[in-house]
Amino acid sequence: MNSLGADGGGTTHNTAYNTVSGDAVIVGPVLMAQQIEGLQLPTPPPDVPPSQGPMPSRVFVNRAKELADLRDAALSPAGEPEPGVVLVVGVGGVGKTQLVAQAVRRELHQLFPDGQLYVDLADHRRDGVVDLAAVLGEFLRALKVHKDYVPAGVAERTALFRSVAATLRLLVKVDDVQHAPEARALVPPQGLLVATGRRVLPSLLMDGAALIDVAPLDETAGTELVRRWHADADEGTAADVVRICAGHPLALRAALEWLAARPQLTLDDVVRDLTAGRHGTDDDSVREAMAVAMGTGGETEEGGVGEAVEGVLDSVVAGVAGHTRRLYDLLGVLPGTTATADLLAAVGATRVDEGLGELLSCRLAELVESSDRPRRYRLHAVVRAHARLRARALPEELRRDVLRRVVDFYADAAAHGDALVLGDRFRIQPPPSRPLSELAARGTLFSERADALEWLDAERVNFRAAIRVAADAGRHEQVWRLCESLWALYHSRKHLADCVESGRLGIEAAQHEARPDVEVRMRNQVARAAYELGDLDRAEAQLDAAVDLLGLVGDPRLSGVVQESRGLIALARGRSEESPGAAYERAEEARQNFERALAANRAVPDPHGIVVQSYNVAQALVAGERWAEAVDVLDEAAETARRAGDEPMLPRIDLVRAHAFAGLGSLDRAVAAAGAAADAAAGLKQFAKLDQALELLTALADRAEDRPLRAACEEKLSALRRTMGLRPPAAPKA
Repeated sequence: MNSLGADGGGTTHNTAYNTVSGDAVIVGPVLMAQQIEGLQLPTPPPDVPPSQGPMPSRVFVNRAKELADLRDAALSPAGEPEPGVVLVVGVGGVGKTQLVAQAVRRELHQLFPDGQLYVDLADHRRDGVVDLAAVLGEFLRALKVHKDYVPAGVAERTALFRSVAATLRLLVKVDDVQHAPEARALVPPQGLLVATGRRVLPSLLMDGAALIDVAPLDETAGTELVRRWHADADEGTAADVVRICAGHPLALRAALEWLAARPQLTLDDVVRDLTAGRHGTDDDSVREAMAVAMGTGGETEEGGVGEAVEGVLDSVVAGVAGHTRRLYDLLGVLPGTTATADLLAAVGATRVDEGLGELLSCRLAELVESSDRPRRYRLHAVVRAHARLRARALPEELRRDVLRRVVDFYADAAAHGDALVLGDRFRIQPPPSRPLSELAARGTLFSERADALEWLDAERVNFRAAIRVAADAGRHEQVWRLCESLWALYHSRKHLADCVESGRLGIEAAQHEARPDVEVRMRNQVARAAYELGDLDRAEAQLDAAVDLLGLVGDPRLSGVVQESRGLIALARGRSEESPGAAYERAEEARQNFERALAANRAVPDPHGIVVQSYNVAQALVAGERWAEAVDVLDEAAETARRAGDEPMLPRIDLVRAHAFAGLGSLDRAVAAAGAAADAAAGLKQFAKLDQALELLTALADRAEDRPLRAACEEKLSALRRTMGLRPPAAPKA
């Protein structure tokens, strides 16, 4: 089943332009090579190494030994081809991340000139399991791999990460590592991985990882830190503050930042207030939750780090303004990990900017790096645990109302984002009731496709939490609305594990509402995600269940999307068949499914759907070596696309047309069609399709023994892949 044809070798091109099927034009070999050489590629991104991760603080004491150990651990692999691993452990908030930031600023940045990658795994942990595919996707984009070249599965992303980073001296910083496999998956081919966590991972140490244990500050170091912040502080009073805070840097910083905002008070006032507030709690579950958040067993020789931190946070929160305290409590109710001013205003917070400013100044909140425009805030894991414990005391009705507003905010925002990202696609849900402008505290959340996609991606973890909250509350319509809208994110950024998880909840929501149309939609989305992940059995099981419901569904487009998915699976299975006969059977099965999908779209009618399914029918015909039939279908599809203004489909149509012409043995027409696909893809910035067109042209030129065209294609393809962030493999050492 050679789509390039059996008798193509040696065929020569015409020397003049001749019109062939559709708008393809046959040109001579020199002109075609010149056409390829003239294709405009995007400007490469600035060659600036990534520099991710929290910024170091100006005030930092008593970590000389840990810094020296970290430096020595980094120096060991610095000149070696094998990567190194360092595990930094300590209770939550003790300063592990800050230690790493200080080491990077002082020396490590010089040892790893090709960049620093950073991730907090808490943002990617779902039911105790980290979505490594999402983490690797972020790393690849930080290394300037274009989104069109980021594959779907974790294995493919791992391979690409190792390939792209093969020659780079990288420092990878990973927070909140809980299991050794999470760290192993993110070790760069060269350079160093520094992982922070709250407990020792023996299997990682057995792999050769260096261990650095970060303990709370002793009295001497803690007193030095206090007196750096308050030079006139009495040494005894400073020591009292350290003892009350159990030497915990987060608690010390929160207490002293609170004091700094109140110049009328003294350090003695802090000691008095903290001592008076050290009542703690009698609720064992609360105490246990704080211990879990910090990663401690609860008690230390000093009398309980967790209890000390809880008391300090109680006192600091009690001393902030009333609207700030309410904001803190609302943050304790929110189900996600980050929040924007827009979300906080939507759930009823007042004087949001003032409150966030005060939380930042007290070090109760921190800013988070994000590629989208709104500023995002988060609470440190220990502070978040404290805020959520406080939220338990809020009236149940208030908490339910806040969560309802969170879900409604995200449901409407996701619908608007979907509309911008995917345009006028088929949707079951009606448009959102609130305009986009009403969702923002000021301005707008996003205004165009690229902004919308970045915003959706930055909110991905919060969307996941909102869907679960809606499911737990029995708000089934909001569950499936969110799932349907988030296809724009999941498909565009290949967050396929999220799609599968949320899709299951969407299916359950549809069943609760007795909505077979919604269930078909949800099952098809899960099937498409499984298909892209290569799990064809799971995909087929979902589609079989969807087919059983089609008799209860009125809109023919739902039948169309299901049949399309079944056709794609049949094509995928055909590619893996060893015998030609079995492959032809799969191709025919795919064609029949695509024909049903085409009929469903004609029944509406949906012009874009008609073009897509005609294109799919032609793919199946090519797979079955029915070349001439495929050309006829593609000519009609191209004409429909032009009439409908569906320009993005034209490069795809021309690519399949090139395969069909090659199968017919007409290499000149195949080259013309592939050249047209390359030209259109470049103009539309469809870089993955441009890559496919250039790769096909290279093969066609080789068959035609057209050396100038092959050289032009190879050079342009190499330049494109470099621009897309794919580095050529390193030359072997002599």
